[in-house]
Amino acid sequence: MAPFCWISCLLLLFGFHNDSGVCSKCKLVNCLVEKVDKLELRIRGLIRDRQQGSLLAAPGTPGRASTPSTPALEPPQQGEWVTSRRHTSPPVHHAPPVHVSNRFAPLSEAPAEEPVKGTLVIGDSIVRHVKLATPLGAPAARVICLPGARAPDISGNLRLLANRRYSRVVIHVGANDIRLRQSEVTKANIKEVVKQAQTLSEEVICSGPIPMRRGDEAYSRLSSLNRWMSKWCTDNHVGFIDNWLMFEGKPGLLGRDGVHPTRDGAALLSCSIAHSLLVNPMNI
Repeated sequence: MAPFCWISCLLLLFGFHNDSGVCSKCKLVNCLVEKVDKLELRIRGLIRDRQQGSLLAAPGTPGRASTPSTPALEPPQQGEWVTSRRHTSPPVHHAPPVHVSNRFAPLSEAPAEEPVKGTLVIGDSIVRHVKLATPLGAPAARVICLPGARAPDISGNLRLLANRRYSRVVIHVGANDIRLRQSEVTKANIKEVVKQAQTLSEEVICSGPIPMRRGDEAYSRLSSLNRWMSKWCTDNHVGFIDNWLMFEGKPGLLGRDGVHPTRDGAALLSCSIAHSLLVNPMNI
């Protein structure tokens, strides 16, 4: 009996039951195996049902109307709740096109150009007191006096006015140029002044020199320059004002220096320029 008791004690110690002769752990293992088999069968059934549902939900499957596709949502992580919302775009209203027109378009297509202004008189100190009367409503004449200026100086000032337009440009030059004692250079400079003035106006008038009482040489050079200007202007369709005959032999028209006109001389020069402007049918 001692060995049997010892074996029984060992079986009880290791968890075996000796009444039916079957191990209790084996029973537990068999039970677990049966539960696992049932779970596998259930999982296979769930997988099969899910596959059949996805096939029916596919677009174009006969027997079921297709539903608009929606963007796939990312699978939620374990332990989180995800709220799914269907985004619908608002209806788009197409407004009829609005016709826009500018009834001033023909005016805007015209080339932008500064309007023609009045007469421009530019010269050396001889024109300092020149004043031109303008008709009522006509643009006022502009007089630019450049004391001591020579032909190149007047040409440079005309370049500064290149973006403007005038009805006429009157140039008085020569009294200071004869000091160079280079007749051909003086003639070339006067031609350049006229060419520059023609960029500001279609009509250019040269106001001839007045006789100065500064010695025989100055008188002779000015007289020669006056004759050349008269002929050259006529040949090149440039207006010319002959001031020589109006001032010759009239000492009261020149100041004490024998060069600049007096008030009466300036008034006579103004009338001479104004008369040359009235000869042309264009207004000042």
